[in-house]
Amino acid sequence: MKINFRNEINGVKVITAIAQDAKTNQILMLANMNKEALIKTIETGKAHYWSTSRNKLWLKGESSGHIQEVEEILVDCDMDAVILKISQTGAACHEGYLSCFYRKLNTNEVDIENLKDEDLEVILERLVNPKDVY
Repeated sequence: MKINFRNEINGVKVITAIAQDAKTNQILMLANMNKEALIKTIETGKAHYWSTSRNKLWLKGESSGHIQEVEEILVDCDMDAVILKISQTGAACHEGYLSCFYRKLNTNEVDIENLKDEDLEVILERLVNPKDVY
């Protein structure tokens, strides 16, 4: 049995990784991991991901200091996705929010191709100004 790096982005085989707060169970972010990122995460106890936009390995919090300490790794039934149960330092989101899921979609007759400001409701407070950190 082995981890199934079945998804391919920009020619790199990856799995889906969900970061979840170990205490509150709040979903903080979703990212991708290649084999190297998963190995580094296991070795260091700190979340590493594969940046699909920069095409490189990325230690979460490397530039911002908003590190994710990994407490547990859960693997799904297809072995192609993981949940990292983490302790988050600072904001998980590059927009400065604790969670990347800081907006709620208002579902009353929404045109998902042309979302307007009123279609999305910000439900979390920003922790930091991203310009100060990233």
